[in-house]
Amino acid sequence: MKQLNQNLKIFGLNETIVDFWAWAYSDILSNRNRSVFAEFLVGSALNALIKPRVEYNCVDICYDDKTIEVKCSAYVQSWPQDKHSIIKYGIGKKKVDVGSEYIPKDIQEPGRFADCYVFCLFNSKEKNKEKANMNILDISFWEFYVVLTSEINKKFENKESISLSSLQEISESVKYSELKACIDSKLGSIKN
Repeated sequence: MKQLNQNLKIFGLNETIVDFWAWAYSDILSNRNRSVFAEFLVGSALNALIKPRVEYNCVDICYDDKTIEVKCSAYVQSWPQDKHSIIKYGIGKKKVDVGSEYIPKDIQEPGRFADCYVFCLFNSKEKNKEKANMNILDISFWEFYVVLTSEINKKFENKESISLSSLQEISESVKYSELKACIDSKLGSIKN
């Protein structure tokens, strides 16, 4: 798939692809958009945004010869809330989707296919949704936890999700500026 140019006109309309993106994705706080934004942040830290994102791939980022799964959570949501959300992350084993890149085609069993996971936390507790949606673009509100998949498989075996406190037992948070070095260190420890 080729990356779209921001000046691309929508044929038959006066709008460009940027107009569509602004209309469709301005609520970055929503679960789906926030998750895609988290993938973008991790890819940006690794300078791994060369190819466009592949929807429903069994890994989120290919980095050198390794693969990364990105998970995201937040205390605030785009919908009305009486209290902050409980932070948890899905880690369930997945089936290989037809057309998934980076995975041998003969794998039939569900699994965790990435070499490591990056758990992203949008740590703002701002109740004003407009301010929270602006804070999401401020990297100082983000925390990242990097864990090898082998460690998740060992510690959490068949669990479908983990809490923030469980995650903090096996990983320390890093800032965006430290993320690449942390991922490089973790992935560098994998024996091929």
